[in-house]
Amino acid sequence: MANLPLGEWHQTSSPLFMRNRILFPSVAVSLFSCLVALFLVGDFNVIAQERARLAGPSVKQTASVVKVESKGNSSAFNKAALENTKYRNSMSWTFGGKAQTGWTIYVPLIAETVGTDAGPDTAEFALALSKWQSKAGLPETGILDEATLETFTKYWQSRRLGRFGLSVNDNLLSAPINEFFDPTRSPDLLQLERDTYSAYRKMIEAAAKDLRHELKLTKYGELAPEEKFLRIVSAYRSPAYQDALRKREPNAGRVALAKNSPHSTGHALDIYVGGEPVKTLDSNRLIQVQTPVYKWLVKNAHRFGFYPYFYEPWHWEYVGK
Repeated sequence: MANLPLGEWHQTSSPLFMRNRILFPSVAVSLFSCLVALFLVGDFNVIAQERARLAGPSVKQTASVVKVESKGNSSAFNKAALENTKYRNSMSWTFGGKAQTGWTIYVPLIAETVGTDAGPDTAEFALALSKWQSKAGLPETGILDEATLETFTKYWQSRRLGRFGLSVNDNLLSAPINEFFDPTRSPDLLQLERDTYSAYRKMIEAAAKDLRHELKLTKYGELAPEEKFLRIVSAYRSPAYQDALRKREPNAGRVALAKNSPHSTGHALDIYVGGEPVKTLDSNRLIQVQTPVYKWLVKNAHRFGFYPYFYEPWHWEYVGK
């Protein structure tokens, strides 16, 4: 201090100079500390995020991710939807030795099988189909090609009776004529198996409630006498009767396919679902599968133990629950 000029000595020894001398280093230290803290916090955030990623998302995060992925998958199946639009009306395949074109007739069954209400030309339908393909061991393309349709038909057929002939005729009963589509039907053609008839009655009662706006009903909620939908067209047919049908109509495709008819069990019913009752023309079957009654059966008949013969919209077999 003794070597400083008097003016400088007074400046360094003044209170203001001393305060500034202390303050400036403190500010510098504070700023440095803040920078270090920000760096550490950012680093910790990175570490925390990495740990969260490795540990997996929370429940809330999982729902969000699944929703986004689902949308992404649906969008990714737009091309599959375009292929389905083409195949639905043009794909060539065979069944029972007969050439078939497209799979429009089977859309209600397919949609119910894969668990979707989406239209067959949508990405959502293709997405649901791809999930079913995965379970069936098929490529998850979302395209309903010939291999996929063949797998569908095998699955549907596997749910049918798979047995023929009755072991005990006492299991048969005669249903009232008013249960049948044709009020002039011969009395010997009114028979069916007891449990099948009981399940049929329960199914009709449920359908009448659900389809009360589409069906003609009595004030008691039963099918009105003039209502034809859901009436029995055909039930038990003995092997002898079936053989007589084949001889009388040797070129009838439906009868030829039914050489070993499940109707001989008493567990099979032809039910009126619209159009011509039992004609296999594509135009007729297309009418049938579009009726509210058929669509209801596709979604609900299994609750009562009935499963369809996919090729004939009117044909349902009681397998049991």
